[in-house]
Amino acid sequence: MLDSSVTAIAAKVRAGEVSAESVTAAAIAQIAAIDGRLNAFLHVPEQSALAQARAVDAKRARGEAMGPLAGVPVAIKDAICVRGVVTTAASKILAGYEPAYDATVIERLRAADAVILGKTNMDEFAMGSSSENSAFGPTRNPWDVTRTPGGSSSGSAAAVAARMAPCSLGSDTGGSIRQPACLTGTVGLKPTYGRVSRYGLIAFASSLDQIGPFAGDVRGAARVLSVLSGHDPRDATSLDVPPEDFEVACGRSVRGLRIGVPGEYFAEGLDPEVAESVRAAIRELEAEGCVVKPVTMPHTLFAVATYYVLATAEASSNLARFDGVRFGLRTTDPAAARDLRVMYGKTRDAGFGAEVKRRILLGTFVLSAGYYDAYYIKAQKVRSLIRRDFDRAFESVDVICSPASPTAAFRLGEKIDDPLAMYLNDIYTLPASLAGVPAMSVPCAPTRAGLPVGLHIAARAMDEATMLAVAAAWEARSPARSLVPPLAAAAGKA
Repeated sequence: MLDSSVTAIAAKVRAGEVSAESVTAAAIAQIAAIDGRLNAFLHVPEQSALAQARAVDAKRARGEAMGPLAGVPVAIKDAICVRGVVTTAASKILAGYEPAYDATVIERLRAADAVILGKTNMDEFAMGSSSENSAFGPTRNPWDVTRTPGGSSSGSAAAVAARMAPCSLGSDTGGSIRQPACLTGTVGLKPTYGRVSRYGLIAFASSLDQIGPFAGDVRGAARVLSVLSGHDPRDATSLDVPPEDFEVACGRSVRGLRIGVPGEYFAEGLDPEVAESVRAAIRELEAEGCVVKPVTMPHTLFAVATYYVLATAEASSNLARFDGVRFGLRTTDPAAARDLRVMYGKTRDAGFGAEVKRRILLGTFVLSAGYYDAYYIKAQKVRSLIRRDFDRAFESVDVICSPASPTAAFRLGEKIDDPLAMYLNDIYTLPASLAGVPAMSVPCAPTRAGLPVGLHIAARAMDEATMLAVAAAWEARSPARSLVPPLAAAAGKA
């Protein structure tokens, strides 16, 4: 069953062909079989998951209407609050924290009869592109355990790729769903900013953070997005628009749709194998009836610098709440008992990892007196220019296609000592984040070494439907659609 799609599992549970409990038990068994080699999960409350599944089965037995995710196990990034389940954002500073409430997206999954399977590993506070910043050790890529699955939603991507869960939730601030989806051969989707509530997501950069799905196929991601979306009065940035049935878009014709290809995304630094795989996917879409047009995105060059000013500034403010007073870690140093400032400092020094400290320091600097106008205000102006690049492009095209990552999965340890090289992994995903438009990664032909490559598709704000139509049209032609990581395939035969 774990090779089945989200939609197939839900249909079989609703029809009584399989039980939700058996699907959940299979997921738990797959985690037990292979996660020791991957480290994708931080916490799997097995009895709770099985109890949820039995409740779904009881609901079906009573003849009640079933939700669109009936019996589907969903893995949850550890930055998303689940009531009574340890939620740490992969940081020591939140050790032992159990939220007293569910995030809005968790409430909506439960209402859709999904099963909350467990919490997945991530880069600490979603700061990273390789999973190596987790306080609990890195997640490994199911396609090659010596390589990264990307980040920051590393565990959520690896869980779906390795068939430990048919879908999962991640968060995306600058590419943290799309880049790991690309490197693990899964479908990962970042919705329009405000489409999905952020209530219950541990904040990194509030003007950029978004929750979205991973799935094994486009239709599964579309169904999960339909469940998650909709207005939430508890999130001030939530858009007051009705939810949509995005799955309907997956069967739409794409004939006549205009695909923009930005030359700036195929410049120096892009691996030739990745470039050819993405160009081949675009040619296939052209054969499907799409019209391919060049577009220019002149401010792409400034996206990395702009993002790392704005995101770190917001992080320095958001992470100030972790002080050792209200929840999580508190230092046991005797000196801290006599001085509040010492307690704050020593708690944060012990609780935050090196990358989080680096970003807090950078963000505090750009917000400080004398530098606010020179850095933060200037970055906000450049963000507006990047948004206008998208606005102008979408005057003549319906979607923009490009690579999702400049390379396939790199080896763990390869870039950990070079922060700039690590930051450049998100060069193709950052612009869409800064513009607030929907974007996703869909697998295309792998490299000669068998490593996944992702086609990045972006659309106008609130036009996820067109994006999903193009993604589904490509997926139907993709040579990667039936590929399974060797590790997962071997476990399935055991």
